[in-house]
Amino acid sequence: MRKNLSQLLTSLLFFLFPTIFFIEMGMAQNRTIPVKVGVVLDTNTWLGKMGLSCISMALSDFYASHGHYKTRLVLEIRDSKRDVVGAAAAALDLLQNEEVQAIIGPASSMQANFVIGLGDKAHVPIISFSATSPSLSSLRSRYFVRATLNDSAQVSAIRAIVQAFGWRQVVLIYVDNEYGNGVIPYLTDALQEIDTRISYRSAIHPLATDDQILEELYKLMTMPTRVFIVHILTPLGPRLFTRANEIGMMEEGYVWILTDGLADILSTLDPSVIDSMQGVLGVKPHVPRSKELESFKIRWKRKIQQEYPTNESFELNIFGLWAYDAASGLAMAVEKLGPTNFSFQKSNTHRNSTDLDTVGVSQIGPSLLQSLLSTRFKGLSGHFQIFNRQLRSSAFQVVNVIGKGERGVGFWTPVNGTVRKLHSTSKANLGTIVWPGESPSVPKGWVLPTNKKKMRIGVPVTKGFGEFVKVTRDPSTNETEVTGFSIAVFDAVMAALPYAVPYEYSPFQTPDGDPAGDYNDLIYQVYLQKYDAVVGDTTILANRSLYVDFTLPYTESGVSMIVPIVDRRRKNAWVFLKPLTRDLWVTTSCFFVFIGFVIWVLEHRVNKDFRGPRSHQVGTIFWFSFSTLVFAQKERIVNNLARFVVIIWLFVVLILTQSYTASLTSMLTVQQLNPTITDINELIKKGERVGCQHASFVHEFLIKWMKFDESKLVIYESPEELDELFSKGGIAAAFDEIPYMKIFLAKYCSKYTAVGPTYKFDGFGFVFPKGSPLVADVSREVLNVTEGAKMLQFEKAWFGQTPSCPELTNSVSSNSMGLNSFWGLFLIAGVASFVALITCITTFLYENRDALINLNSPSSIWRKIKAMVTRFDDKDLRSHTFRESDQLQDKRHQSHGCSYTNFPPSPSSLLIPTHNNSAFFGEQGTPSSGHADPVGPNRPMSPHIMFEYELANINNE
Repeated sequence: MRKNLSQLLTSLLFFLFPTIFFIEMGMAQNRTIPVKVGVVLDTNTWLGKMGLSCISMALSDFYASHGHYKTRLVLEIRDSKRDVVGAAAAALDLLQNEEVQAIIGPASSMQANFVIGLGDKAHVPIISFSATSPSLSSLRSRYFVRATLNDSAQVSAIRAIVQAFGWRQVVLIYVDNEYGNGVIPYLTDALQEIDTRISYRSAIHPLATDDQILEELYKLMTMPTRVFIVHILTPLGPRLFTRANEIGMMEEGYVWILTDGLADILSTLDPSVIDSMQGVLGVKPHVPRSKELESFKIRWKRKIQQEYPTNESFELNIFGLWAYDAASGLAMAVEKLGPTNFSFQKSNTHRNSTDLDTVGVSQIGPSLLQSLLSTRFKGLSGHFQIFNRQLRSSAFQVVNVIGKGERGVGFWTPVNGTVRKLHSTSKANLGTIVWPGESPSVPKGWVLPTNKKKMRIGVPVTKGFGEFVKVTRDPSTNETEVTGFSIAVFDAVMAALPYAVPYEYSPFQTPDGDPAGDYNDLIYQVYLQKYDAVVGDTTILANRSLYVDFTLPYTESGVSMIVPIVDRRRKNAWVFLKPLTRDLWVTTSCFFVFIGFVIWVLEHRVNKDFRGPRSHQVGTIFWFSFSTLVFAQKERIVNNLARFVVIIWLFVVLILTQSYTASLTSMLTVQQLNPTITDINELIKKGERVGCQHASFVHEFLIKWMKFDESKLVIYESPEELDELFSKGGIAAAFDEIPYMKIFLAKYCSKYTAVGPTYKFDGFGFVFPKGSPLVADVSREVLNVTEGAKMLQFEKAWFGQTPSCPELTNSVSSNSMGLNSFWGLFLIAGVASFVALITCITTFLYENRDALINLNSPSSIWRKIKAMVTRFDDKDLRSHTFRESDQLQDKRHQSHGCSYTNFPPSPSSLLIPTHNNSAFFGEQGTPSSGHADPVGPNRPMSPHIMFEYELANINNE
């Protein structure tokens, strides 16, 4: 029996020992390292409850799928009690007593502002999934990590919406705390980039009562701006829209744009609040759909209903997803560190130390921070990536509150801007939006003040130039009618606007019907808010733009001078000299003489027409050159080089004469409309009286800028009065703007003209108050009207058919032609002449090169030069012209039966005289009679013998 019992025990131990061993080994392997992490949230709020549930589910899901991890986060939860001090006290308790390695929370930006400092002191990362204020910049603390989007990330999306609909003024409504004030500078800068002005900032206290909210809303109703950007959290946001709906601010014409603080929780709001927000637009971060997200929503819904069965309004939003991803990211970052020393280094305290002095420093804080910043994974809210210590933004969704909830109408991405579909690059803007009041049309964003049913538009009252603005009163009905070119243009512009703007014209006049002031006084009434606009012939000036805004001009403008014109054709005896300038006259005359000289040089030795007495040759030079002016030259040209020069010179003369004729004809025609005065300085110097229009800025312009004496200025009010002043000699000139000048010259173009420089101004424009949203829209339509056919119809209707009058010019230009127009012709003629002249001289020197030999002394050089000149003055006996002349003369002698030797020798039969010192040549180059020919009769000299003979004569002299 005992033996059997011992065997049984032995067998049992044999089987139990391995089992116990493996159990011990498994427990050793499953032994983990706990890491304390603090959680500071408002546990009594919906955001706190949702955050806690998501954080706990995140850790459960994370370690369930990563059971082999060595670290485990242990949550130490503290309630911040919805108070800044409570949040700071909770964080201090976690750091002192629990020595947590990280803190998740707190919920609000104001609480985070204090907790961040504690984390920086203890080197403990503070991870917030809901503190979105831009003022909590991570640059202020190394250990603050924003696991949520910065509020400034959505500013670009809001700006894109405002720009897409062209709103020029907006009102900012925000909660007056850290959360609300933080985004205002970013919104202001973003809207200024698209020229949108913030007309008012409405800061509402977080604890404002309903009466205070109503008071602020009533103030907004009295303003013309109807675009409101709301940056408020619950519970203030739902109360604001409930009150706005009660007083009629959710009707047609209003625009409400929500930031993500309220747009993210639209699904959690009470149905009565949603009914008060119909037509509201919102911007919120886009969360991509996934199976994991849908599964988590179902599990979270089941869990939250088990924990809070009495509350059925709980809905999961983006902050819960960010809390889930933040906890998962922290667990992953801690695991990356592995087993390490998760402890605090205690600080040295003394007797008078405070609680803050007792806070230790985490040993793994810097490493944990770097591990968290480098953690990247795909979470429930999208890609989890910390950039610059905050969550990197990707896309925003634009939603529209319709019916019982929200409907997506588009997206905004940093790359593509506003698009209808997320992965589309087409600029199709947004989908169909239902605006407040169930209006399908886009609100214009502004309205007239509530105390005005129509815009009151001031118009000037003048006695002259009624083509622009004309005010008439019907005696039977006592009604005032305003017409004119400016009125027609403005009516067309307002009719083209995409929205209706009621207005009425109000003449700026006294009860007697006289003008109540000048144009400056009228425009100043807009600044005083007595008129909503001014329509008329109002010139855009810099000093006026200090008080009002102008639209783009609808007419050209500028100030110029009007003077009478006279006919001076019979009074100018020297008009024939004016077609050419003085330098051209001098150049042409010099070239005439030069060309004549060149032709004489080329023709002198071979052409008897260019020989004879010296006075005859000089006369031939001038006669030949100037006779080419009328192509009357009779001298025959035999030298080919001379023919080449003459052909080019005749072409130059032809161009000059034709241009002179055309210029003189044109000048005589222009002279018929010659102005009496062309220089403004001449008016000032002579003290002439000049005219300017009544109530025009030209009066001040002439005094301040042109330095005219005010006593010399004469005022006129109509074209007829101006014509009378000119006719009676009351003024020498008048200054006015181009639109008025065109009307005046259309009536009196045969008597007056516009001269002098045109001083540029910006033209006529419509006047609106400073910052008026109408300016941009009206300016755009002004361009459409002025570029189309309507403008021509208006001009024809009010100005009539413009007669054939001289065009307005900046100055009376001269018709004289200068040397700049013909220097090319003179260059060609000069080069050709010089080439021909140099060729002729070079050829002559080459043929007589034997005369340049034996230069024994300086005196011999001068003698040889004189000999060369004498040689050049002689005929070239080899020329065919002289040979033909000799043959003709011999035939004539033989026909008379006379012996050749009984006649004087011909030019071609020069004989060598008996004595070298007694030879004389006549004018034609023949030797004098009475000298024998030692060589033989009729034997011509060689060039060498002739040069020796001429040199001997020079020595004898």
